[in-house]
Amino acid sequence: MRLKSLLLGVVSSGMAIALLGLPHSFAAEQSPDVPEWLRPHVGEGPSQIAQVVLQRARALYLQKVSEGVVKNPCYFAMDATRPGGWGRRFYTICEADRTFRAVPTGHGNGRHLKGIANFANGIRCAKNFSNALDSKLTTGGAYLTREEITSFKGYYRASSGRSAVLNRSFVQFDGEGDTGNARLRLIGGHPAVLLRGVCLRKDPKSPYANQNGYVPFGKLVDYSFGRSNGCTSWSPSDARQIMPMMKDKPTTLYIYPESKDIEAVVGAVKAGRLPTSGGLYWNASCLKEIRSPKFWARESLEPILIQYQKDHPAPPPGPIPICKGS
Repeated sequence: MRLKSLLLGVVSSGMAIALLGLPHSFAAEQSPDVPEWLRPHVGEGPSQIAQVVLQRARALYLQKVSEGVVKNPCYFAMDATRPGGWGRRFYTICEADRTFRAVPTGHGNGRHLKGIANFANGIRCAKNFSNALDSKLTTGGAYLTREEITSFKGYYRASSGRSAVLNRSFVQFDGEGDTGNARLRLIGGHPAVLLRGVCLRKDPKSPYANQNGYVPFGKLVDYSFGRSNGCTSWSPSDARQIMPMMKDKPTTLYIYPESKDIEAVVGAVKAGRLPTSGGLYWNASCLKEIRSPKFWARESLEPILIQYQKDHPAPPPGPIPICKGS
């Protein structure tokens, strides 16, 4: 009932245009009536969400609710123009419960193909964006959260000194338009943890042991305030709160900027204008650092990546070593 009331209220307040099946890019440029409780969270300060990001995220969500695709009382947004690291730029918005939360998340680290193309990103600010396969970059636009898959990664030594199991969950995203190949790219959300320096340790009693009685064992690495391979990654503590909100309850995620936004900002920079003078948005601190962003279109970057992989084939994986003292 709360979700139905929200939808009816939005229609009556002039947001019907976003709910009539029109492209969300058109609906996003309207000026929806943001609920009074949410307005203090709108802005460009720490833990706030930029107006255009909220407008588009909200329009996408309400459109999918009206289509019957989404029944989740919450939706998500990300502003990839803001600083990474400790910067809070992933948003959970639950209008029925009047809750808003901003947390850190990683952006795509990209790649540097020496002598060919450099589309690598620093930890703090993202300059490069793309939807090309194997680009390891973030793509802005519309997504739907889908199934959650949990996989065993191995054992690690916990702070208590005892061995602990790392089972990492991954929520698959589906997209449309520029983000339409999200599933093919394995784009989704997960905790920013992995195991490094993995070796095989004898543990025949483990339910995860292979046919020879060995299990993978490594060092737990938390890269919560670093970069990702294009996925949305959260700290383990934030993931424990966010992922249950998505489980078995599809909802929307809107990531800013889209390719059209990047191209518009590039045009403004080339003309020597501040993006804000033309009504465009980019985080001022990061724009000063990167000078100008770039969108690497799939059509132009993918052939380069395919050729690079042909010229530089990865060596076959070697056997995992046995842990010393195992």
